[in-house]
Amino acid sequence: MKRRNLSLSRRSALKGIGAVGLSFSLPTGARAQGSTVNFLNWDTYIGETTIEDFTAATGIQVQYDLFADNEELFAKFRGGNPGYDLIVPTNDFVERFILADLLQPLDHARIPNIANIDPAFLSPAHDPERRFCLPYMWGTIGIGYRKSEVDATPDSWGLLYDSDQYANKIALLGEPTTVLQMAFKYMGKSLNDWSDENIAAATDMIIAQKSRITAFAPDNGQDLLMAGEVVLAQEWNGDILQAMSEDDDLDYVVPREGGLLWEDALCIPAGAPNPEGAHELINFLLDAEVGAAIADFIYYATPNAAAKALMGPEYTDNPAIFPSAEVIAKSEVSIFPGQDVLPKIDAAWTRIRAAG
Repeated sequence: MKRRNLSLSRRSALKGIGAVGLSFSLPTGARAQGSTVNFLNWDTYIGETTIEDFTAATGIQVQYDLFADNEELFAKFRGGNPGYDLIVPTNDFVERFILADLLQPLDHARIPNIANIDPAFLSPAHDPERRFCLPYMWGTIGIGYRKSEVDATPDSWGLLYDSDQYANKIALLGEPTTVLQMAFKYMGKSLNDWSDENIAAATDMIIAQKSRITAFAPDNGQDLLMAGEVVLAQEWNGDILQAMSEDDDLDYVVPREGGLLWEDALCIPAGAPNPEGAHELINFLLDAEVGAAIADFIYYATPNAAAKALMGPEYTDNPAIFPSAEVIAKSEVSIFPGQDVLPKIDAAWTRIRAAG
């Protein structure tokens, strides 16, 4: 697919959308037949015209809001649904939502575009029968970096966690679970090994490094890179790829210790006011052409085989989007650690944030 030339940058356009929410108006007759879907999504994570196209096709308006990380998303629903119809948690948080009875089952009969999903994504560990979620995008977490400011490819987590080489030019993510898990990978441990020893060692290491860390970034490490405030940023691959499209001096690598393989999924939360509209929106997002347009715009790997078939080699052959077999082999999928581990993660994060 040929990439569009935009008068506004991709990320600037999306941030403008997210800042105010969307509620597109239709002619009176169409509006009377429609309804509204309240969609809570990540920043910079939808196509340029996806919402408008859905509204035009269905008569359903969309209120589009943003969240910064999975912890924030889960916290919004812990005490009940605040009014959303569609959310996009990451796979281990899908498990957490399911265990807390915060998702409602999907009606597959109302989502015929399930047929477009790559069969490899149809039976994941976090939802083997896809009762509660369908895949939206997938990818890795690695290091975004400014090429002109590094001596060599920064292919070790140690440069973020255990080095003064880029002191005060480092950003880690703001998600406690992910930050600790990537420390585990640097330590040579499984990112799913939540032993007390691993948690303590990772926490101590991050505290020792904290004076050299510029920020624990709430899903905006790419912004810090683009502004020159940091040289290295722990980030989602697609966020760095979006920034790379605007700045040729940026690049992305999964460290040699391995990283995180993740899937973000489309879910209808329990108590959704408009589950019918949410099903329609899910089916629309899984359309081949719609899915291709989204992937082309946000630079994340699509699990939609029909959409991927419409894309060109600059997308399908990009290793920062679709990691090599070697990268996949040394990376891991995060598994929900269990309710008993959550207080330990919270305690570790409190120690880290409180440290001088």
